[in-house]
Amino acid sequence: MLDKLPPRERQIVDLLYTRGPATVAEVCDALPDQLSPSAVRAMLTRLEVKKMVRRETSDRGFVYAPAVTEAAAKKSALSQVVRTFFGGSPVGAATALLGMSEKLSDPELDALEALIAQARQEKQS
Repeated sequence: MLDKLPPRERQIVDLLYTRGPATVAEVCDALPDQLSPSAVRAMLTRLEVKKMVRRETSDRGFVYAPAVTEAAAKKSALSQVVRTFFGGSPVGAATALLGMSEKLSDPELDALEALIAQARQEKQS
């Protein structure tokens, strides 16, 4: 999903996830390097056609926001990482993530155990 976007379009969508709905001028101001409003407007239009952003009318003019929930975007991005770097193995990815942290706290371990138990329960249902 997001991984298929050109870098600049991805940057704009990421910005909308971080900042929330924004006008063309607000997107221009938030970008690290200067782009013209017409260039940003053209990219937002392409993103709208791709169904990655939605446009609504407000008292500030057109306001753009991500069309895909952040949770769906995260799941898609993580799926791509798991496919690319871990041969599609969620266990391999989880092992790598667990290996990255110095020490997991008891609440973090409890949360992971609860998620594993929930996944088992859903699989059996």
